[in-house]
Amino acid sequence: MNTSTYVGIGFGAIQAGLFLYEAHRSGHFARLVVAEVMPDMVSAIRAAGGTFSINIAHADRVESVTIGPVEVYNPNDPADRAALIEAIANADEIGTAVPGVKFYQGEGENSLHRWLGAGLRRKAQVQGPRAVIYAAENNNYAAELLQKAVMEEIPTAEQADVTERVRFLNTVIGKMSGAAEDATGLSLLPVTPGSNRSWLVEAFNRILITRIDFELPFQRGLDVFVEKPDLLPFEEAKLYGHNAVHAMGAYLARLLGLPTMNRLREHPDVMAFLRDAFLNESGQALIQKHAGVDELFTPSGFAAYADDLLERMTNPFLQDAVERVGRDPARKLGADDRLIGTMRQALHYGIQPRRFGMAAAAAAAALDPSLFNLAAPLEPTLDSVWAAAPPAPEERAALLKFITEGQVHLHQWLDGTHPILA
Repeated sequence: MNTSTYVGIGFGAIQAGLFLYEAHRSGHFARLVVAEVMPDMVSAIRAAGGTFSINIAHADRVESVTIGPVEVYNPNDPADRAALIEAIANADEIGTAVPGVKFYQGEGENSLHRWLGAGLRRKAQVQGPRAVIYAAENNNYAAELLQKAVMEEIPTAEQADVTERVRFLNTVIGKMSGAAEDATGLSLLPVTPGSNRSWLVEAFNRILITRIDFELPFQRGLDVFVEKPDLLPFEEAKLYGHNAVHAMGAYLARLLGLPTMNRLREHPDVMAFLRDAFLNESGQALIQKHAGVDELFTPSGFAAYADDLLERMTNPFLQDAVERVGRDPARKLGADDRLIGTMRQALHYGIQPRRFGMAAAAAAAALDPSLFNLAAPLEPTLDSVWAAAPPAPEERAALLKFITEGQVHLHQWLDGTHPILA
């Protein structure tokens, strides 16, 4: 009889529609536990008998699934927090899916890193099962940041025992998902009965994780995940490929007045533009940088990757909201983030990032609508966004050149005097 336990930390679309769904579907776990700080959500799941629903977007339909039973606990409640600590002590697999790495550490005993550390201390003390912790936050070093925060809470004399039993793993999660409150023409189950929120996630589940290095073999219950000895090249492919082109599509869709990403299929010129950006700017740089690592980093491998993603990004059964994909343009324009980071990668390898210059100009206009005026200077806004880690002067000049040219070309395209890119 299987006695494995999965503990999820944070209850959003990725936790619900990936980790808990795959754990439930695998049949490898006797116990599913989730930590959630929103009291209303905790109460709603408990009132539903420990069940919740998700909706899965396939290429040709939406499938609705109810998952459970799950135990849900609020770490802000002392009794619930104690239950979570015991669950972690007995857990085989743990997945964090909180809004960002900054949520790892906070004040008080209810901080994630403190009660997670307490659970791992308890695991070592009672000789609980070995466990892996999947860090699902969108940061290339999320696992290292989480491990550092947690280990600081564990007395030095106990750290070796904890380290022997636990591995912190990075993840590359190329699964698109979100909360759907008004998906046109789709019949969706709410998260819980009576809720005005529904989770809508794509069917894709090929998730990459850090290779596990326990001395003895470790059998994962979440066996759909794929281990890689070096995850960084794949993390960069996601950030400077998937995320970059996804954001590019959102900012162009915004200028066209489209509410959802699937409506881009009505604009073949834009779809071709996105593919060219994927292959000729992002892809060429990544292939040069990571040649020999994997079939992905070959012209044919990257073309297959791009075509699959463009199909999935515009899935009419996912109806990904343009507003969701394009939210927080200041972050997406960060010096090392998806748009500017991709441009910098391209420039480093001698590639002219003309299309990403247009995307950055469109993102700047989303950040500050006055920047859509050709007379408005881009430099002050971009320099402010880049203040924490400014590019070198020569690199900055090259970036501004392509973004300024992109601003002009956007106007020519939208007023019909020029194709999207000659």
